Amino acid sequence: MVLKVGLDGNVVSKDSTTKHNTYETAQTETSGVTKEDTSSTSNTDTLATNGVPYNGTDAMVHSGTEVASNDTNGDAPSQITVPSWINGVEETGPSTFDVISPYTNIACWSSTSATPADALRAVDAASAAFPAWSATKPTARRDILLRAADLLEERTEANAEIMRTEMGADVGASQFFVVPLAIKMLRDVAGRITSVCGSVPTVEEEGQSAIVYKEPMGVILGIVPWNAPYVFGIRSAATALAGGNTTVLKSSDLSPRCYWAIGRAFADAGLPAGCLNIVSCRPADAPAVVNAMIAHSAVRKINFTGSTSVGRRIAKEAGMQLKPCLMELGGKNSAIVCEDANLDIAVQSVIAGAFLNSGQICMSTDRIVLHSAIAPAFLAALKSALSSAPPSDAPTLVSAASKARVQSLVTSSLAAGAHLIHGSVDAEPDEKASSIRLAPIIVGGAGDEDPLWLEESFASLAACRMVSSDEEAVQVANSGGYGLSAAVFTEDLRRGFRLAKKLESGAVHINSMTVHDEPVLPHGGVRNSGWGRFNAAQGLEEFLVTKTVTWKD
Repeated sequence: MVLKVGLDGNVVSKDSTTKHNTYETAQTETSGVTKEDTSSTSNTDTLATNGVPYNGTDAMVHSGTEVASNDTNGDAPSQITVPSWINGVEETGPSTFDVISPYTNIACWSSTSATPADALRAVDAASAAFPAWSATKPTARRDILLRAADLLEERTEANAEIMRTEMGADVGASQFFVVPLAIKMLRDVAGRITSVCGSVPTVEEEGQSAIVYKEPMGVILGIVPWNAPYVFGIRSAATALAGGNTTVLKSSDLSPRCYWAIGRAFADAGLPAGCLNIVSCRPADAPAVVNAMIAHSAVRKINFTGSTSVGRRIAKEAGMQLKPCLMELGGKNSAIVCEDANLDIAVQSVIAGAFLNSGQICMSTDRIVLHSAIAPAFLAALKSALSSAPPSDAPTLVSAASKARVQSLVTSSLAAGAHLIHGSVDAEPDEKASSIRLAPIIVGGAGDEDPLWLEESFASLAACRMVSSDEEAVQVANSGGYGLSAAVFTEDLRRGFRLAKKLESGAVHINSMTVHDEPVLPHGGVRNSGWGRFNAAQGLEEFLVTKTVTWKD
């Protein structure tokens, strides 16, 4: 599928005849997709949360009663409460927190806030389910995962609407990117289940034989973020389940209903109770909830996707328990534009890489590294493309705190001598004040120690710097300690490969943007961007343990 990305970073159209991970922008094209009005959603059907199959419409439980679809009319929080999934049962507890929609900056619904005791019950449920699930034949596990994928596909529009409401994603990013990618990942890992096999090495001693098994690990704890919830939930939970493990997801407090929808699909697909458990909690309770689960003796591995700072704390707790981690952390991703680059491709890819999903992607282009010979032409084309776009809604950020942080980064950088290439940090018009939006900003001249240059922005913000050689470009791109994704734009493929080998990054994309994720490609970083890999055969191996057995003939 080709997604065309408008100049504000929103996906404007799709071509289902090609791969989903390819993106196009056009200098004369802006967002032609109108964001769906999430201020009033109405479904005719309702859902009892006591095991009745979900049919793609939305409803939740409130105080034990069945409630119709959310109606975020801008006046009051909805009466929907997102439940936890524990041992196959949707539970609402006395403690809840509001989920704020970035589109309205008011509560769209509330979510059950799990306590450490609730989280430990979820781990206990996963532990109790593990013996039977790990003994299930691979084909049976495969069929359940494929049924869950079919259900998620049937519910694409409804699930994408939940994502738009909770995190402010546009129609293209939610309905045509994140949800379809998650479904493809689920089908891919389901297809890999029957390929798991060991080996029969030839040992040294005469009369002795050996076999090497691949076995499930046990209970896997997944700690997952808000910005691409269906992708992160699937790659964490489904990969663990595919390997014969059971799992607990600690979902983000910003997108709990998206993760609920994943649990609903697996339950309706016939996944046995306890195999997948999902809890969320208010931010203040997260350290106690997560640490309690990490310390539980049944948890054998932790996977975390999120910021480097939080990843350090989780890795420390896991290390104290001598438990392995899979960490996909932040990135400060560079796009190197060589003097022989195709200007149109480079400009289009930088715009898409920087502003898709409002820049709220771990692989987003944070740094634009320009060879000085092409810099004037590139910047002129970039500014023309951004400035000539007809007015459209600015990208939506997930929270007011995120916007305030980015505005502070830009203001401080400008005060230290940087300059604006595009955009501003001026206040929004009054009519937009009720939502959380930030128009694209590109800054030039940020210093080596400038937080804007060093820190992951996670917003519609990029910094630009000029260099005089490939060696300097590599040095600039490798500075700062991150290493998740990078891009190189050149018409000389050999040059692209030479640069790719020198870049300290988990992935390098030649003549395409830094945002690139698909089921067949291992995904992960190096240095401060983490370790281990999701996706493909390497991702499945992360959730298996190797056992050696020898015997005398």
